Amino acid sequence: MRLQRNVTCGELRAKDIDREVILAGWVRNRRDHGGVHFVDLCDRYGITQVRFDPGQEAILEGLKSEYVIALRGKVEARPEGQINADRPTGEVEVKVLEVEVLNTSKTPPFEVQEEIEAKEDTRLKYRFVDLRRRPLAEAMVFRSRVTQIIREVFHDEDFVDIETPLLTKTTPEGARDFIVPSRLQPGMVYALPQSPQLFKQVLMVSGLDRYYQICKCLRDEDLRADRQPEFTQLDMEMSFVRPDDVFAVVEKTLQRLWKELKGVDLPLPFPRMSYAEAMARFGIDKPDTRFGLELVDMSDLAATTGFKVFSGAVASGGSVRAIRVPGGASMPRKKVDALEKVAKEYGARGLAWVKWNEDGFQGPVGKFLQESELHPMLERAGAEPGDLLVFVADRDAVVFAALAHVRLHLGRTLDLIDESRTDCLWVVDFPLFEYDEEAGHWSAMHHMFTMPKEPLPAKGEEGDLSGVLGDLYDLVVNGVEMGSGSIRIHRPEVQRRVFELVNLSEDDVEAKFGWFLRALEYGAPPHGGIALGLDRLVMVMLGRDNLREVIAFPKNSRGVCPLTESPSEPLGDALDVLGLRFVGVASDDAPQDA
Repeated sequence: MRLQRNVTCGELRAKDIDREVILAGWVRNRRDHGGVHFVDLCDRYGITQVRFDPGQEAILEGLKSEYVIALRGKVEARPEGQINADRPTGEVEVKVLEVEVLNTSKTPPFEVQEEIEAKEDTRLKYRFVDLRRRPLAEAMVFRSRVTQIIREVFHDEDFVDIETPLLTKTTPEGARDFIVPSRLQPGMVYALPQSPQLFKQVLMVSGLDRYYQICKCLRDEDLRADRQPEFTQLDMEMSFVRPDDVFAVVEKTLQRLWKELKGVDLPLPFPRMSYAEAMARFGIDKPDTRFGLELVDMSDLAATTGFKVFSGAVASGGSVRAIRVPGGASMPRKKVDALEKVAKEYGARGLAWVKWNEDGFQGPVGKFLQESELHPMLERAGAEPGDLLVFVADRDAVVFAALAHVRLHLGRTLDLIDESRTDCLWVVDFPLFEYDEEAGHWSAMHHMFTMPKEPLPAKGEEGDLSGVLGDLYDLVVNGVEMGSGSIRIHRPEVQRRVFELVNLSEDDVEAKFGWFLRALEYGAPPHGGIALGLDRLVMVMLGRDNLREVIAFPKNSRGVCPLTESPSEPLGDALDVLGLRFVGVASDDAPQDA
């Protein structure tokens, strides 16, 4: 390489006019203006327009899209009327004096530009080209800056960065483990960590009272836009703390991230809302509070009506709840039907609705309810003529899920969400247990290592555990669950009792958690922590709607990496060495790309 770069493609300005420079990058966007040719030369820092004057056609002819070149040239001002105000380098261009081709390129499978229509699997297969596109490149740089700021904050707060093992013991954490067979211990397996949960608690027992780590975690579960089989989280744990202490560190971190990277001042402290309030008002434990349309409980009014769908739901232990849509009476039937489709996707058998028009009521609710039954509901919802009310009547779980997503659909389609806002919220006081209908016993709502907020029932007095609250908290940003944490159990007898309540036998406990219980028996301090999803954090900060847009080398929706074509068949005698053989193959019914 004869020509050594001395400026990047993003740094030249008007002050550099008449300077001779050497640039290096990729050839993009050739344009012929009557014998004068322009090329955009690109690198990760930006774009510089370079100019080939008449007589340089032979040089230009050897340059194709995405060739890697270095060039020597003179910085000149762009002519009047040709300044590109949308580009930092838009006041200048470089007159080419000399070019060196550093490497050629095949024609890419898609154009390297900001917006493309290529299939996602094609983009992932050629990710090395895809990452040249400005939105992705900027996301990678932004993500790097996020992790730098996080480390600065945690260093200032006296945390110790400690790595925990990747090869560990399989433990139940709500998803399937990825398993790694051991060659040196035939018949034995390691598990890849779903989180460093138990190791970070053991670090608290060790006296390393402020731990953090930016770590990879792995879960073998179904994928979607906000989930990957391997993901990165900011993990932290602190000793001798209550939730307020954990909140303060997290809030300080997010406040600095938003201030330095987005120029936004996040007010502290973040608001708090109980799980019960979040469900009652929004139907979901990660509410988007940037818009209204809150749920209204109509159960007591519905119970006495002659409409069997309503009264029957309440009689069977369920509820009837509604959302008022201001001005929704003008909504065409097609859009109302779309709301019902959303409700059905989340388990509802249907969506009842009524429009309050100037000439009366329209819709199934208006047909099946007497006006004397309907008016109290309209009054409770604060409805006015011109409004639409939508109802779901069913088990609470179905009502909440259906209306929560109907609400989100309305927020998006009616442009009710203020995208300029950043709403941060702590959701607290979650139930510690939930009943697993399929398994026929109680299980932990989050995980089994959370301190209960009140004494646990004695043996033989278990009964209904739904009212037992845990010292749990979730951080929600703009309706996205950003992190989950808790104050942990530090007394071994309490931990053993929780294991009993979630139906783990003594043998199971010893096999899976014996090592951890032994640690708790050696002076475990009170402690708590949280894990924040780094991928989700970057996704929300950049306003993207897909994790794959903020991860350098993500998997597709089937858990496949098109770039490396993994997972793949084991090579050579790998299975024989491990003493393994396949007894079945994956179904052809695997989910397709979204």
